[in-house]
Amino acid sequence: MPIRYPAPLRPGDRVGITSPSSGVGDALWARFAYAVQCLRDRGFEVVVGEFNHAPTQVSGPREGRAAELTAMLLDPSIRAVVPPWGGETGIDLLDLLDLEAIAAAEPTWCVGFSDTSTWLTPFTLTTGVATIHGQNLMDTPYTLPDGILHWVDVAAASEGDALHQHSPGRFRSGGWDDYAGNPTVSTMTLEGQGTWTRIDHGHEGESVTLEGRLVGGCVETLSFLAGGRFADTNAFAAQHAPEGLLVLLDIAEWGSYDICRALHAMRLRGWFDTANGILVSRTSTPEPDGFTQHDAVREALGMLGLPIVADVECGHVAPFLALVQGASTTVAHDPAEGTHTITQHLD
Repeated sequence: MPIRYPAPLRPGDRVGITSPSSGVGDALWARFAYAVQCLRDRGFEVVVGEFNHAPTQVSGPREGRAAELTAMLLDPSIRAVVPPWGGETGIDLLDLLDLEAIAAAEPTWCVGFSDTSTWLTPFTLTTGVATIHGQNLMDTPYTLPDGILHWVDVAAASEGDALHQHSPGRFRSGGWDDYAGNPTVSTMTLEGQGTWTRIDHGHEGESVTLEGRLVGGCVETLSFLAGGRFADTNAFAAQHAPEGLLVLLDIAEWGSYDICRALHAMRLRGWFDTANGILVSRTSTPEPDGFTQHDAVREALGMLGLPIVADVECGHVAPFLALVQGASTTVAHDPAEGTHTITQHLD
């Protein structure tokens, strides 16, 4: 069964803004307003939902958040939905989403990462509709470095198009830009230098080419869902990806011991059974006792015998690749030639 791609996003289209997990507090509301205006300046009609503020760790009652997200996904006039950012406990609305109705509706581009993976990845895995693991609303004003596409440009692609991106070789070594002090900041701080590295046992530092349909997301949220009815990669592969999967792992904030345990759990639940290879984000998270995040991934997943490419721009360390979940994907990593590219075909 082919992957379903939403219609290309065009100026004049409506873009929905809702916070299925954490909303935005008063201190950063000016950044939220500026990011919304940036979309309007690009020519989009922006629909700002009721659930975007931050009364607690979530933007409102789970019933309201689920209803607003579902309504946007069922509205044929809304062509894309992007939250301000992720959050913490958006898992609480997952069983309230009408996935059958959403699957039957005209597809809508959904964008984001972090806790957004809690509903965005199940959306792709259960419906076969492509989504974008990438920059969120609060990142939208940024001018991106060479090699990385803006999520708006990715969502503008048509079925049959090819998207080419590559590592810019620069990253932010830590922290976030000061949205409270400068809500209009558009130059991303990228003072770190470095690019991808292969880390699987016996092949560290070697070149590799990987192919498969891309799926994945935030380890800290998907590890609780892996193998269940909302995140069954094997069922998805049987229906949509007989060629196998490329699994993306976004490590957000857990220390390396926690990540190791989470990846072991995902492995034991069969989450990597149909994988051809694994992409792991660059991290800035705790590494106690010299046990690195690379060590954690190798210990938990090295026994699978799959190639693993780490320090990819697909996580919480800026910049952020906008990658289409469900798309046929080729990763070419050749450190000797300086080639670190991702090509996605919307086929």
